[in-house]
Amino acid sequence: MWSACKTQILLFLLAALPVGAFAQNCPDLVNPLAGATNVPVETAITWEPVTGIPGYQIRLGTAPGLSDLGQASVGSATTYTPPLGLPENTEIFVTIVLDFLFQGGTDIVCPSQSFTTEDVTTVPPCTTMTTPMNGATDVSVFTNIFWQYAPTATGYRISIGTTPGGTEIENNLDLGNSLNFNPAAQLPANTTIYVRITPYNENGNAVSCTEFNFTTGDVAPLPGCTTLISPSNGSQNVPLTPFIEWVAVPDATGYRVTIGSSPTSADVLDNATFFTNSTFVLDFESNQTFFIRIVPFNASGEAIGCGQESFSTSLGCGPFLDPNTGELVDFFPDITFTDTVSFCEGPETSQLEAPMGADGYRWVSIDEFGAETIVSEDRFFTVTQTGSYYLEAYNIVSQPSGEVIECPAVFPFTAVSSSIATIDNLRVSDTALGLDVVVEVSGIGDYEYAINNIDGPYQASNVFRAVTPGTNTFYVRDRNGCGIVERTLDQDLTVEGFPKFFTPNGDTVNDFWQFIQPIEGETIVLTSIQIFDRYGKLLKTIQQSSQGWDGLFNGAPMPSGDYWFKAIDDENQTFQGHFSLKR
Repeated sequence: MWSACKTQILLFLLAALPVGAFAQNCPDLVNPLAGATNVPVETAITWEPVTGIPGYQIRLGTAPGLSDLGQASVGSATTYTPPLGLPENTEIFVTIVLDFLFQGGTDIVCPSQSFTTEDVTTVPPCTTMTTPMNGATDVSVFTNIFWQYAPTATGYRISIGTTPGGTEIENNLDLGNSLNFNPAAQLPANTTIYVRITPYNENGNAVSCTEFNFTTGDVAPLPGCTTLISPSNGSQNVPLTPFIEWVAVPDATGYRVTIGSSPTSADVLDNATFFTNSTFVLDFESNQTFFIRIVPFNASGEAIGCGQESFSTSLGCGPFLDPNTGELVDFFPDITFTDTVSFCEGPETSQLEAPMGADGYRWVSIDEFGAETIVSEDRFFTVTQTGSYYLEAYNIVSQPSGEVIECPAVFPFTAVSSSIATIDNLRVSDTALGLDVVVEVSGIGDYEYAINNIDGPYQASNVFRAVTPGTNTFYVRDRNGCGIVERTLDQDLTVEGFPKFFTPNGDTVNDFWQFIQPIEGETIVLTSIQIFDRYGKLLKTIQQSSQGWDGLFNGAPMPSGDYWFKAIDDENQTFQGHFSLKR
């Protein structure tokens, strides 16, 4: 399907949609406002219009970006009413999507905004049956039953009988939160059918709801579905005033046609009735995909389960419905690219590689004023400066007319610089479980850390706990590939200057425990030294100028074992560790 020819025809995406042009133009909620509380569950959600947007999608969820409460394409409309209402007493997250897919672009997903619904404390009102109409006659025995949403309802029960109040067809059947019911069997012919629909919620059932009725006609078969003849499903370059024709269906007396600019909209034709299998439709918009559903009907009712087809007035990038799978397909490159890349400062350069899967590539830089410059038209690009860029990957597609076009996908990204780390210090403290080591580094990279193995495993934290005393080598690696540095620590069990043990046995040798000024380095001035037992009980506070601790507490000798110290110097630095008392 792809053409081997390369052209510079770029029909709409970059001319109509500069990269980043809409990043700051995501619409705000108008009703309810973001952050609103006690919002009615039947509220219609409205947002600001954004100039130049061909369509919108809306997602409703219980967390940012989710659509577990529903989603819909609304075309160019800026309001949406959830057909089944909203759950009560819930924070609802609304995500608006600027829908460029149907114009050959990339959808922009806006940040989620939220509001909180009311706590419903009353039963719902009654509802109204809409299909068949109340009092209708000659209704198909195969009819489905539809009704309106009852505000605050979370479910509906239905009873159906052949006499007022009768329940022999259905007896108070719980349908859950649904607005239609398809009877399991055909209804009796030429019979008045009585229907009672009772909305309910956690507070109870609607009260004194009206019973509806309709009268069935003779038994007759339902018609089957049809398919498009012209334009065929998936057609492109369709005229803006096309002649639409579909296969005539035996036993059908008419057709209901819905056409919209999104799969769920009806902004061109809304269930319009035709008694022939063709029509003219005026004034389609250019460069859009349109979705059409044709439902044949007769006196017994409408055909059931008829699918949706599509055609496009734009040149052929799609999307359109695949008749084999029923899914939307297009000819844009099916690739992804990161939104942030890094390069190493210094003589080394970083080469970026676009994913395979496209016919051509462009790398474009964007300066501080928004001006764009093509910096490479290869699959590879060497980045040397920080800033904003985008990668444009495109497929070349031949049209039925012989014209070739580009179907592009655009991936904005930011380039940031990185560098190899400098290890400034290994800060060590002694604990009962071993050494705690903090690797202090400087540099502009994104670093990760390992101990005693240059191949890792690496960790995000620069703190290593319970390190076995002795010789240990610490490695710092730049995540962006700028290199690895290392430093080795030689450390025994003694925190420098504080003895590892003492023996207060009266032999005048090592009878006192006291800080010893290191021979090398700066002089350390301690303002206090505290000694604790292993349970954290303070035993003694000594001064640096004193003889030290003699191993006594309240005049009694303390037993052999491990003890802890905490010392603070004149710069408010803390030294902690432990030592042994041996008798």
